[in-house]
Amino acid sequence: MRYYRYKNAEVSCCYKYLMFSYNIVFWLVGAAFLGIGFWAWSEKGVLSDLSQVTRQNGFDPVWVVLVVGTVTFVLGFAGCVGALRENICMLKFFCGVIGVIFFLELTAGVLAFVFQDTLREWISDFFLTNVKGYRDDIDLQNLIDSLQRTNQCCGAQNPNDWNTNNYFNCTDDNPSRERCGVPFSCCLADPAQTVVNTQCGYDIRARPEREWNTVIHVKGCIPALEGWLPRNLYIVAGVFIIISLLQMLGIFLARTLIGDIEMVNYGFRY
Repeated sequence: MRYYRYKNAEVSCCYKYLMFSYNIVFWLVGAAFLGIGFWAWSEKGVLSDLSQVTRQNGFDPVWVVLVVGTVTFVLGFAGCVGALRENICMLKFFCGVIGVIFFLELTAGVLAFVFQDTLREWISDFFLTNVKGYRDDIDLQNLIDSLQRTNQCCGAQNPNDWNTNNYFNCTDDNPSRERCGVPFSCCLADPAQTVVNTQCGYDIRARPEREWNTVIHVKGCIPALEGWLPRNLYIVAGVFIIISLLQMLGIFLARTLIGDIEMVNYGFRY
């Protein structure tokens, strides 16, 4: 008599712990982002007075940190628990959300390419809106300063965009000491200075425009960013490719685990 031995279907430990390791990193990163976001809000007093959220004039960068942290934390949690507990529901949730994010990224990229003029106009309006709230939020202020220093620019299209800010506008009834000035991040860097001169932009726009380029950057940040993108196109493309590959790897690991778990649950044999 001949006996046949069947190999029972089982969940691959390799894929299972690869999936867990893949997601534990994102889980921890998401928790760190959430911690940083809530710490930033506590420093600004938002947690003690939540009505400040609706009273902000400009864009609060903390929102980006909190949204990215929440999505990353939830996905990392679903991936980790789904892998360890072999939970199909959580793994499918992980796959679905990653797939939606991937589709939204592709859609955003295509729309940005097709509607370049509209996007340029929207970014310019968005920048001007946040110029108005420059002194109202310390995180927004640091973000704009960093953008202007890094790209050696000033304002959205030119330094006169700072007229939209209550502190920097040139109207006669403006009592601010910063009247007709620009933030220090617009100023030309002086290698001889070891201490940042935060008053270097005072009264600069009260002078003739031909003198501005001796003290501040006169190019707007929108033209500067338009010039930066072609010079760094390969870097930007590389970043998006790496992000896409990581997302596809997560989907592959999750789908493989789902297939193994379903085989075990339904009693399939190899």
